[in-house]
Amino acid sequence: MNLLLCGNEKVFDGALTQLISIVNKTKENINVYIFTAEITRIRKEYTSIKDEQIEFLDEVVKSKNEQNKVQKVDVTDLYEKEFGYCKNENAYCTPYTLLRLLVDLVPEMPDKILYLDIDMMAGDDISKLYNIDITEYEYAAVKEKYGSVFIWPDYINAGMLLLNMKKIKETNLLKKARNLIRTKKMLFADQDAIYKATTKKLLLPRIYNEQSKFDKKDTVICHFCKRLMWKPYPHTENYKQWNIEEVHNILKCHTFDEDLNEYIKLKKQYETNKGEKINE
Repeated sequence: MNLLLCGNEKVFDGALTQLISIVNKTKENINVYIFTAEITRIRKEYTSIKDEQIEFLDEVVKSKNEQNKVQKVDVTDLYEKEFGYCKNENAYCTPYTLLRLLVDLVPEMPDKILYLDIDMMAGDDISKLYNIDITEYEYAAVKEKYGSVFIWPDYINAGMLLLNMKKIKETNLLKKARNLIRTKKMLFADQDAIYKATTKKLLLPRIYNEQSKFDKKDTVICHFCKRLMWKPYPHTENYKQWNIEEVHNILKCHTFDEDLNEYIKLKKQYETNKGEKINE
């Protein structure tokens, strides 16, 4: 199974927690691409993910299955060519959300790829999602919890995209999306661009991108995204899976405790023994 993640060096905790949850629940081989870029001209902290972080993530997934792999793909040059100084560089999220829109320009990428936001955890074997037939579609996605109510009935949450790259290249979905990013300021930038450029998509049940209920037993992908709360006053909450205290005490979620306990152990090992192999 081919996975795509995107981000800078600050996504390490998200990638580590997410990949632990995935490899703990699937026996199939996973091949993980992490797109990254050096965009320090915007903010000094926008540095590409470190090689040592990639190496550690690779060791983690290989400790479960020797055929698993994590590899870094630096798309800095592509990013600057396609999106440098564009209208949506400073959108609601970081410019790293735009990196997935470059996947058709990267040589030798596979025909089927599962893109996941970094704030997602696997609650079940992701092969249940990956093996869905999308031959006739550009991608499969789940409706956006709020957007499908306030924007458009079939508006998607682009945090999980099961991509059919062959079809995408035929319809030029990502090429059209990149053009929208360059020429039109949009509220939700990458997500709006993908939605507007879509020719044919497959909408999936919420279990493949659960955006509000963090303890459901049938969830395959749980998304720790921002949510709107009405009590005790209208506000938003945005706790990620690696914010373990908040996940327990505020979100009341203990579903991923086994994965998160492993994360604590491995994160400590990474910080203490950088460069050393993971203990068998």
